[in-house]
Amino acid sequence: MAVTLKDVAERAGVSRSAVSRTFTEGASVSAKTRSKVEKAARDLGYSPNALASSLTTGRTKLIGLVSNNFHNPLFLEVFDLFTRGLQDRGLRPLLVNLSQETDPANSLRMLRQYSVDGVIVASSTLPPSFAEAFRDAGMPVVHSFGRYTTSPHVHVVGIDNIACGRMAAETLVARGYRRVAFMGGPETATSTQDRARGFLGKLAEHPDIEVSVSYARAYSFDAGRVEMTKLLMQSPAEAYFCGDDVLSIGALSAIAEAGLRCPEDIGIIGLNDMDMARWQNIDLTTIRQPVAEIIGASIDLVVATIARPDRHPETRLFPCRVVERGTLRPAR
Repeated sequence: MAVTLKDVAERAGVSRSAVSRTFTEGASVSAKTRSKVEKAARDLGYSPNALASSLTTGRTKLIGLVSNNFHNPLFLEVFDLFTRGLQDRGLRPLLVNLSQETDPANSLRMLRQYSVDGVIVASSTLPPSFAEAFRDAGMPVVHSFGRYTTSPHVHVVGIDNIACGRMAAETLVARGYRRVAFMGGPETATSTQDRARGFLGKLAEHPDIEVSVSYARAYSFDAGRVEMTKLLMQSPAEAYFCGDDVLSIGALSAIAEAGLRCPEDIGIIGLNDMDMARWQNIDLTTIRQPVAEIIGASIDLVVATIARPDRHPETRLFPCRVVERGTLRPAR
């Protein structure tokens, strides 16, 4: 039979309320009583009932983790880091899959049903208004990988995608490419728009360089492969900034199938530095997004906002850098 709070109380020689206070965060209990209760609990193998505790504290310790791109391998790393980071804090993630959905109403309904303490929206493609819907519903919320703004309405943690676009352009210019292109993800995605804006803005300073733009239907391997196959049937550029690593890997597959070589015939630079990018058969030159740091800061911020819901919204940006591998020719 399961060990109960009553069993622990009898073993420790204290009241049941003393046991309850010992396992209630912030409750008053003497050091001597706490020591006796914790020893009795260890001896009996007792663990407090999280659901019962939530009735006492008004906190479920559930954090809604909302995303819309479960098909991108990068999010395996994202969810691994998020779930472990939350669990290390004594919190529990409640995953919400938003694939093919852009209306926050269903997510709001679900998260209300489970009385989550806070919400993390983990997406680089959803507009700021999506996370703002949770704020308007009275939920502490952080938008991880969200769109950078100097005056956010919710907490945003991520990177400056416009700066990353400029970084990609500078990298291609430094290698002497004269016909370059941006191959982005979905045109409606905020990350795609900002990466294109930075890329094209920087190249506008180099009128001697020919620039073109195209968009894949999704941030996925298949979409990158299909889009690059189309581009190769026309007059391909010398080098492409693919707005995501998984798009880049799809593009590399199409280039190889066409009998071309990378970087000898076509250069590729991606963005994210997902684990797969360093594999020897891929060896992708890319812009590293510091995913672990972004996730750690997101968890810190949602915990702080739960404790102080009136906390003023802030933006936390992390710098990116180019990771040199084998899909671009060397700089001049």
